[in-house]
Amino acid sequence: MAMRREPHVLVVGGSDSSGGAGIARDIETIASIGVRTCLAVTALTVQTHDAVMEIHHSPPSLVADQMRAALQANEVAAIKIGMLATAEIIVAVAAVLRKFPQVPAVLDPVLASTSGRALLEAGAIAVMKRDLMPLCCLVMPNLPELALLIGSELAVDEDGALQQGQRLLAAGPQALLIKGGHASGPRSTDILLRRNQEPIRFDAPRLAGSMRGTGCMLASAIAAHMANARSLEDGVREGKLFVFEKLQKGRLNSHDVLRPAKQTHFPKFFP
Repeated sequence: MAMRREPHVLVVGGSDSSGGAGIARDIETIASIGVRTCLAVTALTVQTHDAVMEIHHSPPSLVADQMRAALQANEVAAIKIGMLATAEIIVAVAAVLRKFPQVPAVLDPVLASTSGRALLEAGAIAVMKRDLMPLCCLVMPNLPELALLIGSELAVDEDGALQQGQRLLAAGPQALLIKGGHASGPRSTDILLRRNQEPIRFDAPRLAGSMRGTGCMLASAIAAHMANARSLEDGVREGKLFVFEKLQKGRLNSHDVLRPAKQTHFPKFFP
């Protein structure tokens, strides 16, 4: 059978049985942008929208084999990485990425579920920073994840978040997107940090309400746009616009809890 040559995003992450996050959200997002997906499943979870009951990790060798098979079978133009669960899986994923340095990898460092259940084992953060982050074109922590990744208290303002971001950037990722969804105030600002460059801010009104899976959605949207040959900056801009419009227009499944504020247009990103 002939191989499919249209661009694909390889999604590496966990399965959420509720469908609210994880690879279900990834596939939905990437497909809506018009890009195909292939998969490497790192974990199976038993969860509702309110709690995680069970987590079953995939063997690291199986994760690596899934990645290699997907890369062989398809024209993978970007990789989106989510839940990794264990240090051993992180090492296995990193080993595959080293063989494909030309494929941009976007890492959403999933550390815990929305309900508070740990999704990455103790001690694996150091392995992620050492072995995986230097191989990624973008790492995208929210504010609680950023604090955990550098072993610090939660940043209370933008200056504190920028200082923490610079510390994490020194650990090796090529770029860092600090997500502002957990901050307060009327605006939601994500900040793109790159070495020896000024920060770039992507700003939008903060919508009332909340939903699960927005981190998966944003990372997947960025990866999908990069698979379509957009630059990193353009991918972030288009990804944030995608998520904002998705939330604003209420194009969500019935289980998503969201009461959006009324907005009639998307504000201009800057710069």
